[in-house]
Amino acid sequence: MGKPEHKGLRRILRATKFSAQGLMSAWQHEAAFRQELVSLLILLPVAFWLGRTAVEHALLIGVCLIVLMVELLNSAIEAAIDRHGVEQHELSGRAKDMGSAAVFVSLVLVGSVWGLIAWQRFLATS
Repeated sequence: MGKPEHKGLRRILRATKFSAQGLMSAWQHEAAFRQELVSLLILLPVAFWLGRTAVEHALLIGVCLIVLMVELLNSAIEAAIDRHGVEQHELSGRAKDMGSAAVFVSLVLVGSVWGLIAWQRFLATS
């Protein structure tokens, strides 16, 4: 195995370019990604209002970022499967369903973290 062609700062710049292309592609082609990103932008100021500590702010924002990460991975799985072929196959369906389930689990995590922090702030008696 040979050494990478690009090293150092050049490699970092190329990786950043490819990451930006991936984000733009997700924005252009994935409605779920757009919805989740807009939700994050709406929830960002709410996170600073709801959370009382830096850790709570990090949790509230971090779980929303996890949803975006999982959605990007799910979209990548779907694109790779769709590239392979449009015919129905059990393994293709299973992979897509598991990707969708991962997004669902990440959304449950968001609801749990936001709910627990809101409960602690508004309903818990100290």
